[in-house]
Amino acid sequence: MSKKVYLISLLAILLFFLIPTISLAQNTNGSRPHTLTGKIETHPSFFSTHLANNRDIIVYLPPNYDKDTNLRYPVLYLHDGQNIFDGATSFIPGQEWQCDETTQRLVLANRIQPIIIVGVYNTGQERINEYTPTVDARYSKGGKATLYGKFLVEELKPFIDKEYRTLTDQSNTALGGSSLGGLVSLFIGFEYPEIFGKLAIISPSVWWDNRTILKDVEKISKKPNIKIWLDIGTKESKESVPDTKLLKDALINKGWQIDKDLKYLVVKGAKHNEQSWASRFDLVLKFLFPAK
Repeated sequence: MSKKVYLISLLAILLFFLIPTISLAQNTNGSRPHTLTGKIETHPSFFSTHLANNRDIIVYLPPNYDKDTNLRYPVLYLHDGQNIFDGATSFIPGQEWQCDETTQRLVLANRIQPIIIVGVYNTGQERINEYTPTVDARYSKGGKATLYGKFLVEELKPFIDKEYRTLTDQSNTALGGSSLGGLVSLFIGFEYPEIFGKLAIISPSVWWDNRTILKDVEKISKKPNIKIWLDIGTKESKESVPDTKLLKDALINKGWQIDKDLKYLVVKGAKHNEQSWASRFDLVLKFLFPAK
């Protein structure tokens, strides 16, 4: 692949996520059917002082959440919240991660722990800026991941912990996402190792700003106690698999151990889309939240 073709493909990915997304308040004409499963609660227009903007929050609660009010649950925060539960709000109509269906099925079958999933909507035009730790000179965008991390830790997590029966400690708090969402999950995980004990790094955009995330891994002086899922599909881009392997190797060099606190998966034939991420979300949950 020529450098020109590679840059064009990267630009296409960026433009894909620049288009404004559908909010909870939209879809009033019924043109997109909802595909929600289980107990789902929404918090529209959640305001962030750090980012000076609003975003919708959507929360999946495990089966029997209302029956035993003494139980508390681990929490998984996922970026691009409009894409994870509902085909009515997903970027591509009808294509979503099916996180609710998958989690419901695995919990009821006692294959994973019952968990709460918090979907954090992206804000359309600000997605790239909020999901990246640095400015990439090629696009003159990025660099608000530190503020986004403060929003998650100082504003959203306290709200969720107050509103729901959560297990608030590091070992029961997870963060994850795909593409730039995977990139920002790793960055914020390193920024707040005392908050997030589990990370789901799915199809990460390692390429951002000349692979700046690899430099962040190299800066780690002491390996934090974080369990990491890391994957990539072979049909994403020519550079995706080699880049993700570099990230895997960097983590191993810092002390992570394969199949112990690091799971690395190269998925043959998987593409950079919701359908592919949905197909392996069960594996992510089984690794990060195995049944006790």
